[in-house]
Amino acid sequence: MEVRRTVPVTLNVDSHDAALLEDTVDQFLWAAQYVIDHAFDGEYVTTSKTTLHDNTYDDVREATDLHSNHVQSARNKAAEACKGVVERWKQGKKASKPQFTNPHLVYEKRSATFYDEYVSLATVDGRIEADYALPENPDGTPHQQYLFNDDYDITSAELHRQHGEWQLHICCTADVEIDTPAQATTENGTVLGVDLGVNQLAVTSTGRFWTGNEFNHWRREYEKRRGDLQECGTRWAHETIQSVGRKQKGRFTQTLHRISNELVAEARENGCTVIAFEDLTDIRERTGASWGHKWAFNRLYEYVEYKAEAHGLTVEQVNPKDTSRRCSECGFTHPDNRDGTHFECLKCEYQNDADYNAAKNIGLRYLRQHQTGADGGAPVGVRLNSGTLNVNGDYSPADSSARTGVHAESPPL
Repeated sequence: MEVRRTVPVTLNVDSHDAALLEDTVDQFLWAAQYVIDHAFDGEYVTTSKTTLHDNTYDDVREATDLHSNHVQSARNKAAEACKGVVERWKQGKKASKPQFTNPHLVYEKRSATFYDEYVSLATVDGRIEADYALPENPDGTPHQQYLFNDDYDITSAELHRQHGEWQLHICCTADVEIDTPAQATTENGTVLGVDLGVNQLAVTSTGRFWTGNEFNHWRREYEKRRGDLQECGTRWAHETIQSVGRKQKGRFTQTLHRISNELVAEARENGCTVIAFEDLTDIRERTGASWGHKWAFNRLYEYVEYKAEAHGLTVEQVNPKDTSRRCSECGFTHPDNRDGTHFECLKCEYQNDADYNAAKNIGLRYLRQHQTGADGGAPVGVRLNSGTLNVNGDYSPADSSARTGVHAESPPL
């Protein structure tokens, strides 16, 4: 199957080249809007790329200094936007004429050439060369896994300007064979439950913990340094804040890639076919997490999702309601069951780490939502570190012949 990955790469651009990119983006947006206006100029909205090309290409070429490929890309963007509006109308939904205001620019193979350390980009006044601003250690990052991987081909890219920086979102594709676990087509498939939090970034139902100490330390250090620099109010301080921010984001991203790799490996080693997370929608309100943590949770989920796909694993989110208060042994739910990091059921007296108990409940909730008696291929249990727990709360010891790399000890109390 074809796998598509988008790798964001920050570009080092001097003031002269930045001005050229700004002019190119402005003219690209004008071209796309010109096509949009033409498409809506009549009784019906024109969505045909061929018709729009015939009616607007010469006008745009004459009015702008855009590369011919950029003119075509602007037309394609406009046509897709028009199709989206028409589709919403067909569904009885409201939609108005699109307006292109977000600064971006589409690059295809004829308007961009990619090298190991830099990229050559077409502008309204010739080409420029921009170096990649890569992480200090790219091991395990998307740059190494996709951008610099000979198995992946670069097909296109989109240039964006965010927070004063130019960033190229490079699309890489490859034909890969899905490595599907043997359990995926049997009734023995299991679920790996994952709980996310501030003190422990991730905890699995198999008893694997990824502490948030390092992440929290560097986040506090960055916020303190940023606050000190903001008090200076100088241009140097502003540029330093951006430089520190890039470095910290690279550090966090590298950490999240490592954790996501280990989460997927944990699922594969334990014969799981599904990785279940809690719904991330209101996770800040539930956990008291910062914006930085919310960003980390979303990135971690995205990384696990696309990495699991390459191994034939499914990644889902479930309703997190009461997963931290519910006893994973007897099902009794009470707010006083949890006290900080400790869980003790007021009914059956089961005790364990609170995040580990929540991870089991997340896995059990997925089972309850998806398991049916008629579906022999549905997962039948939540994978623990020493066996499985089924939807009725019945525990089955692990079959050591069916798994590898399984923890022998029980989760800490």
